[in-house]
Amino acid sequence: MKKTSLFLLTILFLTPMLCAYGSIKAAKSSDKGELSKMKISIQIISDSGNHKLTATLSDNSSACAFYELLKKAPVKIKMSDYGNFEKVGPLGTTLPRNDMQITTTAGDIILYQGNQITIYYDTNSWNFTRLGKLDEITQAELKKILGKGDVTAVFEIAD
Repeated sequence: MKKTSLFLLTILFLTPMLCAYGSIKAAKSSDKGELSKMKISIQIISDSGNHKLTATLSDNSSACAFYELLKKAPVKIKMSDYGNFEKVGPLGTTLPRNDMQITTTAGDIILYQGNQITIYYDTNSWNFTRLGKLDEITQAELKKILGKGDVTAVFEIAD
């Protein structure tokens, strides 16, 4: 009886630790910058007109949380230029972060500090969370679409 009780106590004690280890391992393995099957559309309103773009979200918990947010309603963000390489604006909520050292490229959609969305049209290296990547657009096309000055971006689930 004592051996059975000791065995059960050991199982009860170790199970939560093993589950936590598995969750940490799974979280790390999902942050490889891989794209998922989640698609969104982004309407950009800028000095160059209205443009509709599509993007594929990354395979991480941040992108999943963003997708779930978009399921509730489109998200409209006023974005300003920063550093001549990105447009950035407040999300209005905080998403989970999966920050890692990244060198961005044109078309990257990045979560910054958990509560700001950026669309990159040039490169930058920092600890960021990649939310996704714009589909089939060149750097020159993206620079033209984003124009000069502020833009408004409306993010929603793709049709």
